[in-house]
Amino acid sequence: MINPMQQIVIATRKRGSRDVIEALQDVGVLHLVPVQGGGVLSAGPLTGEDAEFRRESERMLARAETTLTELGAVRRAAGVLPAEEEWPALLEEVAGPAAELARRRQVLDGDLDVARTYGPAVKALSELSGGLDRSRRVSLVPFLYQKPEDLGVLQAALQGSLDGRFEVATRPLSASGLVGAVATLSIDRDAARAALGKARLGELRLPGRFDGQPISEVDLELSRIQREGASQRDALERERVSLAERFGPALFAVRDALSDQVAIHDVQGMSARGKYSLVMQGFVPDDRVSGLKSALDRFGDAVSYELHPLDSHHAAHVPVELKNTPYSKNFELVMGMLPLPRYGNFDSTGIISFFFPLFFGFIISDIGYGLLFFIVGTWFATKARRGEGFDLSAMGSYLSPEVMGKLGVIIRTMSTWAIFWGFLAGEFFGNLGEHLHVFHFNHALVQSIWGVKLVSPDEGGLLPIVFPRLDAGFTNTALITTLVVGIGMVLWAWLIRVQLATRHGDKTHLWEAVGMLGGLTGLISLGFLSQGGNQLVNAAIYKDFSSPLLIVMYIGFAVFILGMIMSRVFLMIIEILAQGGNIISFARLFAVGVAGAILANLATDLGWGLYERIGVLGIIVGVILALVVHAFMLAITIIGHVLQPIRLHFVEFLTPTGYHNESGVPYSPLRRLSPVSLKK
Repeated sequence: MINPMQQIVIATRKRGSRDVIEALQDVGVLHLVPVQGGGVLSAGPLTGEDAEFRRESERMLARAETTLTELGAVRRAAGVLPAEEEWPALLEEVAGPAAELARRRQVLDGDLDVARTYGPAVKALSELSGGLDRSRRVSLVPFLYQKPEDLGVLQAALQGSLDGRFEVATRPLSASGLVGAVATLSIDRDAARAALGKARLGELRLPGRFDGQPISEVDLELSRIQREGASQRDALERERVSLAERFGPALFAVRDALSDQVAIHDVQGMSARGKYSLVMQGFVPDDRVSGLKSALDRFGDAVSYELHPLDSHHAAHVPVELKNTPYSKNFELVMGMLPLPRYGNFDSTGIISFFFPLFFGFIISDIGYGLLFFIVGTWFATKARRGEGFDLSAMGSYLSPEVMGKLGVIIRTMSTWAIFWGFLAGEFFGNLGEHLHVFHFNHALVQSIWGVKLVSPDEGGLLPIVFPRLDAGFTNTALITTLVVGIGMVLWAWLIRVQLATRHGDKTHLWEAVGMLGGLTGLISLGFLSQGGNQLVNAAIYKDFSSPLLIVMYIGFAVFILGMIMSRVFLMIIEILAQGGNIISFARLFAVGVAGAILANLATDLGWGLYERIGVLGIIVGVILALVVHAFMLAITIIGHVLQPIRLHFVEFLTPTGYHNESGVPYSPLRRLSPVSLKK
């Protein structure tokens, strides 16, 4: 759910406003918004001494953050905050050495990159030059080429430009490349370069400080860098670590204190200011109003405030904080793929937390796969309990322990539903349970529950299959089951739209939602009356009023026409067809799941067939081959198994509710970063 908010206006003396703002930082519950100035009150950027103080605080904050970044410092323990007058001296003491150290590391890293990239070519060119690279009268123009025939093209271009006043020497550089140099008079250097261009070969230019130096000197320098670079890099790293350990805790404390200081200036800039007073406004969650009152009441008459209940009709700028059960809160990770809902709308996290893992489990419906997912979820949860994350550096990402814990809950819930549906469908790594006679088709039981006859033979077993989704005789029943779920979800979505439109007094969307509910009810009734469209052109079904479905259909279409007229949204006649398609989209739960189950059966049948034909050796080969095919099948289908339930929620369910029409502002309260207890 969306946590209810109250609006608050706070007025205080300008002279003591800093103490009030610090108290608000300490309680950490007030989301501030700008106040519009007027009359004797002004608003906007600070001026005079306040503006200068802010600029100095921002300058020191930027320097502290830059220095921490240059040192690569990691906060491991809270440090003692020095006195405020000591902050500039501390920053100067560490910022200079940190910047110089970062510069030296950058230069050394650049040199190491040059040595790795150009070292072999420079070494070969140095051997080719024979000392000519130091000559004032002769110039060397180095180049790289791939094919021997490129050299013939270059020779022709040079001959045409220099008429024999050149010499070319080459040497193999690697399995796929060669290096060469053109020796010519210094006055002909530009002509030699032009000839390289005509031959579509580029001159080898060294980067940075090495450009223009004699090749032999560059070779000596790069050789030295290759010999000594690693040790120099280690020495610089030790120096960096030493600086970070020495100054890191104090720098973090100063950085946080400066952030709090800048935040105070920001609050002052967002407030309406008079000669003697300052006015702030913001929002506070209902369940934290008492804490805010306690923080303000201790100032007595120096602070006045007024709380107002919020009207969801005008909630565009009200911040949104989600408040869910400990279980549902894990699924805020899934909902994080979408913007926050607008205040006054609804939070679908609770719905997602139930139906998303349920739909996933229905698609998988396999005990074996469910157990594998449960193991993965348990591994995630175990690492989270140990405070460990998961490095996804290959994807440029990192999963924090908090995220790992939430994923562990989500995956284990999904796997539990997969195991549950697997028992009902009788699937364990496909049809392995049937081969082992653990599961079997009980025709009488299925007939009594679902009223259908199965095609598959009953070969006996321990447990009956209750939901045989792969049996040809049960296909229609399984498909209709998913469509019934789709009917319920889509109608529920439009009921939510009715509720929201009523709450906001939005008559247009209210009539649209009522009309769509009527139209969908009519369409669904027509679908059942026409037996899925088979009797759609049979005029008799539209005259038999003994059927309650016919009456419901006519009433539903009448409500649809009324809703379209009252809302004046005449495109509803197109939208109703799209909503019918949304209901049919829930057939994905059946289609995607059956496709995966068929592949799983093929993998198991392949391994079992080898066992039956080869014997003991077949067991070994069959198990290995079946596992490989199962792993491959699961890898290529798992994305669809996860995305299909998400799509059904995000598109087919949330779109009718209007969830995507407007987004909310995240709740971001003013908080203190530097604990008061750390001050000297």
